[in-house]
Amino acid sequence: MKYYPVSLDLEGRRCLVIGGGRVAARKIRGIIACGARVTVVSPGLTPELAAMAAAGDLVWRQRSYGEGDLAGFFLVIAATDDQQVQEQVHEEAGRLGVLLNVADVPRYCNFILPATVRRGDLSVSISTGGKSPALARALRLELEKYLGDEYGLLVEILGELRPAVLAAGRSQQDNEKLFSRMVGQEVLAWIRANDWDRLEAHVRALLQEAGIDVAGIEKLRGLTTVRKQDEGRSDQ
Repeated sequence: MKYYPVSLDLEGRRCLVIGGGRVAARKIRGIIACGARVTVVSPGLTPELAAMAAAGDLVWRQRSYGEGDLAGFFLVIAATDDQQVQEQVHEEAGRLGVLLNVADVPRYCNFILPATVRRGDLSVSISTGGKSPALARALRLELEKYLGDEYGLLVEILGELRPAVLAAGRSQQDNEKLFSRMVGQEVLAWIRANDWDRLEAHVRALLQEAGIDVAGIEKLRGLTTVRKQDEGRSDQ
């Protein structure tokens, strides 16, 4: 089976998790971090999930899965070892056209969850098509060593500058060349070294060369100021 990679917008969407164990907890943390409204169907919960339910971070239906539970949900994750429940959930999801992931049972899934490295708004996902989660995890751990926090900050800076560049009305090809010059290794090195003055001078020069109003550079200055304030607090 060939999977087509996408990134889902879960903000405010109702998501159902069947199961309240350790695997369910890991998956729930991930979808709540993306803004999902989570309901859990399970006779019991881990202490972590029980605390989240008590805090109102999720809705807990303290019982086993029943036919009809999937109605009205955008996405469902089944994290249960009960094979009969897995099959029933798969059949119901198929009838309703609901997105379904059944943990460790790829044949029941219409989407799978990749191993993902996150640095702010940057996410890098690894999938083996469900054939080897262990290999995907090993690759994620390797990438985590390579992708430091500077990548997340660079994404933030580029995101602030992007509207000003696009508003200049240049061709897509010209914009691609400009953005390529903004993501060089030297830029990452300057962020790692907290060399904000050199970074700002570099970006300002590129924008001026491209004929873009450098007023947008103030946003860059704002970002670096926030970073310096954070560093000051961490040193105290």
